[in-house]
Amino acid sequence: MNILTLTEISKIYGDLKALDKINLTVEEGEWLSIMGPSGSGKTTLMNIIGCMDKPSLGKIDLAGQDISKLSSKELTIVRRDMIGLVFQQFHLVNYLTALENVMMPALVNKNMNRNEAQRKAKELLALVGLAKRLKHKPMELSGGEKQRVAIARAMINDPDIILADEPTGNLDTETSNMINELFMKINQERNQSIIIVTHSLELANLASYKYKIENGEFNMILPTIQF
Repeated sequence: MNILTLTEISKIYGDLKALDKINLTVEEGEWLSIMGPSGSGKTTLMNIIGCMDKPSLGKIDLAGQDISKLSSKELTIVRRDMIGLVFQQFHLVNYLTALENVMMPALVNKNMNRNEAQRKAKELLALVGLAKRLKHKPMELSGGEKQRVAIARAMINDPDIILADEPTGNLDTETSNMINELFMKINQERNQSIIIVTHSLELANLASYKYKIENGEFNMILPTIQF
């Protein structure tokens, strides 16, 4: 089943073509990595897939729904309900505990009551290895722990796809390897579709497929063989 299909997606700013006729299909359970130099169009592409921006041309199908013509308000709902976002800077709320940070999107979504959100948040924090850090606030957590909280938060609403933008960019090598293994676990054990933008070749090579974007153009590098 196709979770995401981009058809001839272009993004144009005046005379600048940031994306040029991008075509991409992501099936359920696939993990894609996207690499490319600064200014290549990676962030623009992630913003469009993540419903934070609209394409100038082309069509986007997410889980059977054409989202390319939706209003900004409608895109906010799609992003909230169908997409899990993980950022380089974590974006945790400093005055909330790890548990409360993970619960927050579920409570905003209003598909769960507080007890249900708390139960699920505890399960996800256990999944990412933070069962004993539920009551800790971000300032009491290491960088790797903060990112694991952010990954758990991205999963709370059972998204159709997780988008991660340089998720190991602020982490040391050992902690990065831990996050890499966590994404692999989530992909394999939960059949979660994932798209990761990264400069890390180690992380990119774990994906099912690896792409490079340069000058707004998109090309598959090589399917990554996993043993």
